[in-house]
Amino acid sequence: MCGINGVVAYHSASGAPDEAELLATREAMRARGPDGAGAWWSLDRRCGLGHRRLSIIDLSDRALQPMTSEDSRFVVVFNGEIYNYPQLRAELEADGTRFRTTSDTESLLHLYARHGAEMVQRLRGMFAFAIWDEARRGLFLARDPYGIKPLYTANDGWTFRFASQVKALLAGAHISRDPEPAGVVGFHLFGSVPEPFTLYRDIRSLPAGHTQWVDAAGPREPEPFSNLAEVLAKGATDPAPAVEITERVRAGVLDSVRAHLLADVEVGIFLSAGVDSGALLGCMRDAGLGEIRAITLAFEEFRDTSEDEAPLAASVCEQYGAHHVVRCLREQEFVQDLPAILEAMDQPSIDGVNAWFVSKAAREAGLKVAISGLGSDELLDG
Repeated sequence: MCGINGVVAYHSASGAPDEAELLATREAMRARGPDGAGAWWSLDRRCGLGHRRLSIIDLSDRALQPMTSEDSRFVVVFNGEIYNYPQLRAELEADGTRFRTTSDTESLLHLYARHGAEMVQRLRGMFAFAIWDEARRGLFLARDPYGIKPLYTANDGWTFRFASQVKALLAGAHISRDPEPAGVVGFHLFGSVPEPFTLYRDIRSLPAGHTQWVDAAGPREPEPFSNLAEVLAKGATDPAPAVEITERVRAGVLDSVRAHLLADVEVGIFLSAGVDSGALLGCMRDAGLGEIRAITLAFEEFRDTSEDEAPLAASVCEQYGAHHVVRCLREQEFVQDLPAILEAMDQPSIDGVNAWFVSKAAREAGLKVAISGLGSDELLDG
């Protein structure tokens, strides 16, 4: 993951943004992007963009962000990965576009220059990004259809701010901490804060599958470009024949896994004893990946019981020839890490503790990227 942030003083009577705020917001997201940091300001200092980088594609300095187009008209900050980037690049180069990097970030600049807001219809991936258009004096924001990548905004009627984390916006010290009752109640009902709400009244999430434009007239209402619920509802009215479902699902999952393997670093997997992650491991092997490292969490209290997932996960690894890394968690470590977990958790989530420890295990193993089965229960109705 990466961390993006920005501030735009759009009202003519508002003061120029404070550089200290931009940097404080950016540095609050250091954990999201430990590999580098950058900042950019428009010539009139009315717009500032910040970025913390986790290097996945094109690890060189030429792919640093904020990234500016060759003619200096567009500047982008981007969190995510564009899985159809190789195809997009080939199409753009065939039309005469010249690339300076091998990063997927640069493709966003070229696509926006050619297609404007309609560029999002060409993207396959997980993303949250912002592009400053110097000629139009405006900011374009977009978030992927699944809402995988977070993007939070705040508007006080004078200045517009955005960041990848709620706590990062608060770190800028220009946003009220007044609570949002809907966010608090939603967490207690659902185990997570329902979008577009957050825990704070003045901070909202840009909805999944939406874009937003900000200029001198202020931020426009977010506009949808994709609706996952509508896609699923349409599929339910015209289901595939029963005899085709298994192969169609397998083909779709394999295609998705193959796309997720696009990286210039090693890609591992979070492996439980469940069907979802086990199936993904098999697809990684079928997609042609050679060496695969699988990370499994085990708990000392569950050893030699039916709750212990490690033995079954080990059998799956043996089946597919993967290198199995078992990380055993004990109560003492949980108690010791709990303050850091709560500090790192941007919005409260009942699944946050598990995510912390499996990510910690992956980092200890030297992995930057890992596939997981998160979301399969929701998409496949359990």
